[in-house]
Amino acid sequence: MIMDERMVAFINSFDKGNPPYLNELEKYARETDVPIIRTQMQGLLKFLLAFLKPHNILEVGTAVGFSALLMSEYAPEDCHITTIEKYEKRIPLARENFAKAGKADKITLLEGDAAEVLKELEGSYDLIFMDAAKGQYLHFLPDILRLLRPGGLLVSDNVLQDGDIIESRFAVTRRNRTIHARMREYLYELTHHPALETCILPVGDGATLSVKLDQIEGEVQ
Repeated sequence: MIMDERMVAFINSFDKGNPPYLNELEKYARETDVPIIRTQMQGLLKFLLAFLKPHNILEVGTAVGFSALLMSEYAPEDCHITTIEKYEKRIPLARENFAKAGKADKITLLEGDAAEVLKELEGSYDLIFMDAAKGQYLHFLPDILRLLRPGGLLVSDNVLQDGDIIESRFAVTRRNRTIHARMREYLYELTHHPALETCILPVGDGATLSVKLDQIEGEVQ
């Protein structure tokens, strides 16, 4: 837990909620232990969507489609979302959820390992939401930066690992040490990359906001 539970509950008490179909999907995900974005991250995404008004969104990590549907609900009417998922058992359910919500024409689900799918993608995106296997964020980053337009925003979720990120690698369980090390490296890369301006926020399980600079520091146009 990054923040005191009472403070989290207090902040969440101001949340305006979502349409019923999203509430039902969130309830299903919680009951079946499907990882979806927390209430605070939902609020942050809604704010960013209202502010940025993106027309082209890329999501890495679909699960059952909750975050893609939430972004589609609060993004501009003409916004299109491309989302990537490799877990075969969740893909049909995500497609079903998109269809039931009437969003199948606004959300494209690409099946496969994101490391491979990203290499095949072209074009540019206004907003990229990273919410997949935490240990792979660093490996995805080169293609993410290629696909993010100048001035575009990269949002990465679950970067503080319930507070474990501040612990020594020897204080975390052995099975989590590789993810722990990779996430620390990812955070360093985001905050020191010459093409990005990044801030780290203790929202939900930790999030980063990274703007791709129009001009790399030190370049002369």
